[in-house]
Amino acid sequence: MQLTLERPDHEFFLRGADGAVARVNDLQLTRSFVIAPDRLLRDWAATGAAAMTPEMLEPLLEMAPAVILLGTGERQVFPSPAVLAEGLRRGVGIEVMTNAAAARTFNVLAGEGRKVVAGFILPA
Repeated sequence: MQLTLERPDHEFFLRGADGAVARVNDLQLTRSFVIAPDRLLRDWAATGAAAMTPEMLEPLLEMAPAVILLGTGERQVFPSPAVLAEGLRRGVGIEVMTNAAAARTFNVLAGEGRKVVAGFILPA
C-alpha cells in the first residue's frame, strides 16, 4: 500500500497541541496563540481561561470567524460568563475544550472551509 502525505489547502494547520506545547506547521509554540486557516498570531495575552476578560477576545473577533474554539490547556476550563457573552453579542459562538480537542476540531473545520478561529492557552 502506498501512502501519500496530503497537505491541507490552507496556510496554517495544527499538528497537535496539549497543555504545554503546540505544533503549527513546523513551528513549536510554547506561548498562548491564535490561529485561523490563513493567519497565526504567535503571542496572545491569555494566560488562563479563568483570568480572561472580554477584551482578550478582540484579536480573535477581528478575524471575523463564524465560530471560535477556545483551547484551555490540558483540562477544559470555562471562562467567565462575560467572555462567552461577548462572543454571542457579536454573533459568534465560542466552544470551550481542551487544547487537544480544539486542535482536532480546528483542523476538521478548516478543512471544510469554515470560518474558524482558535485561541490556545499555554503556560507562559
